[in-house]
Amino acid sequence: MAMSVCLCNGDISYSVPEEQKKGTVIGNIAKDLGLSAKGLADRKARIDTEGNEKRFCDVQGGQLVISEVIDREELCGSKPLCSYNYELVLENPLELHQVTVQIEDINDNPPRFPNSDIKLEIGESAVKGARFPLDEAHDPDVGRNGMQTYSVEKNDYFSLAVNSHSNGQKYSELILDKELDREKEPELTLMLTAFDGGSPQRTGTAVIRVVVLDANDNLPVFSESTYTASLAENSPLGTVVLTVRATDADDSANGEVTYEFTHISDKVLRLFSIDKVTGEIKVIGAIDYEEKSEYELWVKAKDGPGLASNAKINIIITDVNDNAPVIHIKSLSVPIPENVAPGTEIGIINVQDKDTGGNKQVRCSLQQNVPFKLNPSIKNYYSLVTTVLDRELVSDYNITIVATDEGNPPLSSSKTIHLSVSDVNDNPPVFEEQSYSAYVSENNKPGSSMCSVSARDPDWRQNGTVFYSLLPSEVNGVALSSYLSINGDTGVIHAVRAFDYEQFRSFKVQVVARDNGSPPLSSNVTVSVFITDENDNSPQILYPTPEGNSFMTEMVPKAALSGSLLSKVIAVDADSGQNAWLSYQIVKSTDPGLFTIGLHSGEIRAQRDISESDSMKQNLVISVKDNGQPSLSTTCAVYLVISDNLAEVPELKDMSYEENNSKLTSYLIIALVSVSTFFLTFIILIIAVRLCHRRKPRLLFDGAVAIPSAYLPPNYADVDGTGTLRSTYNYDAYMTTGSRTSDFKFVTSYNDNTLPSATTLKRSPALRM
Repeated sequence: MAMSVCLCNGDISYSVPEEQKKGTVIGNIAKDLGLSAKGLADRKARIDTEGNEKRFCDVQGGQLVISEVIDREELCGSKPLCSYNYELVLENPLELHQVTVQIEDINDNPPRFPNSDIKLEIGESAVKGARFPLDEAHDPDVGRNGMQTYSVEKNDYFSLAVNSHSNGQKYSELILDKELDREKEPELTLMLTAFDGGSPQRTGTAVIRVVVLDANDNLPVFSESTYTASLAENSPLGTVVLTVRATDADDSANGEVTYEFTHISDKVLRLFSIDKVTGEIKVIGAIDYEEKSEYELWVKAKDGPGLASNAKINIIITDVNDNAPVIHIKSLSVPIPENVAPGTEIGIINVQDKDTGGNKQVRCSLQQNVPFKLNPSIKNYYSLVTTVLDRELVSDYNITIVATDEGNPPLSSSKTIHLSVSDVNDNPPVFEEQSYSAYVSENNKPGSSMCSVSARDPDWRQNGTVFYSLLPSEVNGVALSSYLSINGDTGVIHAVRAFDYEQFRSFKVQVVARDNGSPPLSSNVTVSVFITDENDNSPQILYPTPEGNSFMTEMVPKAALSGSLLSKVIAVDADSGQNAWLSYQIVKSTDPGLFTIGLHSGEIRAQRDISESDSMKQNLVISVKDNGQPSLSTTCAVYLVISDNLAEVPELKDMSYEENNSKLTSYLIIALVSVSTFFLTFIILIIAVRLCHRRKPRLLFDGAVAIPSAYLPPNYADVDGTGTLRSTYNYDAYMTTGSRTSDFKFVTSYNDNTLPSATTLKRSPALRM
């Protein structure tokens, strides 16, 4: 078996005999292209055919092999040269190579006569040398394998002449060598043999029956030697293609002409018919231009005695736009990463149309508004490329490719392909809120949940799985982890310990949301933690404050009028809000009707004018209560001495110990009275002198009492807005009548208005009127 190869201008040509079995190697196509077998496979080499045409060859292991047995006669008929063209497609980069396979004929068909019995009616008047055409044998093989010659068995009357038509087709004629004698021999039988030129040689036979008749000396004559007709494909059954006509000059039966096809294949016989009498040729099968565009028929006109002549019929098939484009997906790379660069080729599309001319011209487009484009490539190939993809917007696409030809009317077809977009970790987690606030009551239970944060990541699976953590920091110098913890999966923040509002009231923490991508992406959010107050602190008395075992005593002028400010209870509460709203109440008093206290100010005032009958020593028990739920309270004792001067005060120690220390008190009173008598005598003299200038006592001083900072606890340094203590209080100051040098209370400082026991009152010369 001889095969050849030719590589020129990018095209490859091979030759192979017909009827070779499947798998027969035609040629090493990889070598002819200058590639290795692996290189050919890596570039996805394949053979493409037009539409649904039968594929006789394929590429295997770098070689071109036969995939279907090839019958040259079926493929090319009587054409002397038979070739089959393929397109070899290589990808990455895309290349096309034209592959032509020449099919060599082998002598696999014998010559055949259309009729095994040839009847000739020859008039006995025929002269020597008369010629009588015989049926031609047909051999579908070509060249030497085709029909070559005829022979007839030896006889006394006829010899055989072998001639050729203009197309080279061999035909035979009987030549009358001896005049016939119907009365001697009315019928002769001869064996006609047809030979081809193949090796081994094949033959076909037919029996010639010669009936001797009277003379029929005229052959039928066609009006044209060659008829040509144009026929549109898809013509309906019964369509008349053309009508042939032949005439015979003989009379009666010798001049009656009938028509029949000769030298025609069975396939053509299924497409066309001829009326034996009229010579009308009609369509009896489906005419398809894409299957065959031209038919060559031979018609024989035969008279009654059997004399015949032949005419050629050429039927040209015209194309009709009856084939919609066919879309073939040659390659497709899915899924597509969402971060693929715009313009990346993800598929190759091939569009074919069996029609010709403008009916074959195809436009291809995408139907939807999708992030893909079709770019024309080589010949009828298109590249499917990307634009900008975002899986979080659209993760799957069903794109429809539409191909439309330029026929009239145009035909179109479509194909839908599914494209999926794979995820890339390109989105950090995003919190649902820009910031979060958590409120927790002080003295909370450790481990209780405070609030939860939530972040969403639109990425897929692990790229969108969010984990939460706290950004390490400190709160009041202590690590944040000592106060808070967070559930890494749910984002719920828990308190690790109990909080104290009086220690700190708020702090901020940064929560980190991180996805599980590679590399991971994260984002932060601020959580403000606010500690709310609970009523867990009782009011604290700042004034009066016991100093050891001694208690502070205040003097009340005897001339104090109703409503006069005599003293003030000062208290604070470490809580805030309504938990620190304080109210004051006298719960016990020596003289219940003598004094009153401001409900919210704590100011002790005279409820009526002081009289001489009132007891000099007045003890008050004050209750200070906050407004919490439940409320907390504390009490303090206030000791007042109704006197205009110190000399009248029998004793200044703590009056709560009076009964237990009565003896000691007596001694102190005697000593005090002795000193006071002398002192009062001196004062009376001064007052008497003063009365010469004034007749009535007058108000000498209105002053202000400042609370020294030493009375304030450390955690009350800033009480603006939420505290219960003001920095300055204003009071009315009274002096005894009759003297401008008398002692007075509430001078300028807190210590000047408190009289601890065993401490004497001193005058301040700078404050004399």
